[in-house]
Amino acid sequence: MTTSRAEPLLTQPGDPNCPKRVLGLRDLVLFYVVTGISLRWIATAAAAGPSSIVIWIGAWLCFYMPLALSVLELSSRYPSEGGLYVWSKRAFGDFSGFMSAWTYWTSNLPYFPAVLYFAASNILFMRQNAWAHLSNNATFYIVFSLLTLSAATLMNIVGLDIGKWLHNVGALAMWIPVGIIIGMGLIAWHRYGSATQFTLHSMTPSTHLNDLIFWSVLTFAFGGCETASFMGEEIKNPRRSIPFALLFGGVTVAFCYIAGTVAILLALPSGEVSSLQGLVQAISKTASRVGFPGVLPVAAFLIALSNIGAAGAYLAAVARLPFVAGIDRFLPPAFGALHPRWKTPWVALLTQFVLGVIFIFLGQAGTSVKGAYDVLVSMGVITYFIPYLYLFAAVIKLQREPAGPEVIRVPGGSTVAKLVATLGFLTTTLTIALSLIPQPDEPNKPLALLKIVGGTAALVLIGACIYLAGKRKTAAIG
Repeated sequence: MTTSRAEPLLTQPGDPNCPKRVLGLRDLVLFYVVTGISLRWIATAAAAGPSSIVIWIGAWLCFYMPLALSVLELSSRYPSEGGLYVWSKRAFGDFSGFMSAWTYWTSNLPYFPAVLYFAASNILFMRQNAWAHLSNNATFYIVFSLLTLSAATLMNIVGLDIGKWLHNVGALAMWIPVGIIIGMGLIAWHRYGSATQFTLHSMTPSTHLNDLIFWSVLTFAFGGCETASFMGEEIKNPRRSIPFALLFGGVTVAFCYIAGTVAILLALPSGEVSSLQGLVQAISKTASRVGFPGVLPVAAFLIALSNIGAAGAYLAAVARLPFVAGIDRFLPPAFGALHPRWKTPWVALLTQFVLGVIFIFLGQAGTSVKGAYDVLVSMGVITYFIPYLYLFAAVIKLQREPAGPEVIRVPGGSTVAKLVATLGFLTTTLTIALSLIPQPDEPNKPLALLKIVGGTAALVLIGACIYLAGKRKTAAIG
């Protein structure tokens, strides 16, 4: 391994594989917001009661802050296209680089249907009386997910300069519903008092096994601040833009999650909140109480739009992982080529779309709509968090490499960086372990566990086989 100060760019200006730098500071800030906040987790937290506020704070301190600081230093050291792939490869070699990228990429296969299911459940509130019968209709959820995933894929293939508008609009659509629920929650509290008692006892997190499962979900909610770094060569002045965007994004994410959860609990008892439709449900009931029923269709549309925007943003970011793996020839060379007109990794985007469609159907097989949602969430958590183990370990390993004056270090230097990364690594490990346990209300726990473990294991095994096949092919050619 070399000890040069910066990872060389995977592509060079003038190269046909050189992406266009189209993400400015504003785009990057909005990208972090749309990938860092998921409104569905606000409802999940509120359904657990006031103790979720403490868990939000703990997850932010024990996971988001270590992650943000780690991403800040690694993206500053090695600002190449591919982000996580480059960092893991630099620290541990080709296989680790490929597997970190593979698991992160495939984690979005269950992520897309999960987040689009949530969007679909909120769309029903635009015409609550007329469309309520579709709330448990699997066909509706499948068709909605297919249509929205198709639209997001097409926009990102046409170009990041086009696709970024879906991400930007999604970020703006994410803020407004949070503002609505905070405002109406305060109005309801002022008029009628709090629907939830905030006491030391009620805010103390339970350590019962079933409640510990919920901790992993809130930790998962803070993921996402690493995504923009996958597009390092498409960001204008990344060393200046990424730190500011990470700082602003982290504060915004924490505020929206905590303030949104408190507002829902001011308006509704936790027992009346559904994890699948909770936020729009809270808006619906609160709007009726305070006399603003007309706000519901608008809020429902914006919540759905924000989640579609988030799906589009992740689709754009993670497609850069098979793109750089294609350049390194661990995947077929087609993955490493850009569209001749739009300069986008269109093969990776289309492949992810096709596999996402398959997961939409697989997640639904043999279970209810809510059961499918819970299985998709659990699979997404596990495969999504495996790359974080690589990321935090890479921070520790790469401290031995010299850092030039342009590198933004974790405050406190190498020793603090190692401690921060160790905290993030341990939190990630615990989260993965808890995610293996099916939800308490899952009627078919053995089937759910089989889907979670079997699906995750299959994805990892497929990735290892693809890597070995690519390695043998490259060796034969070389």
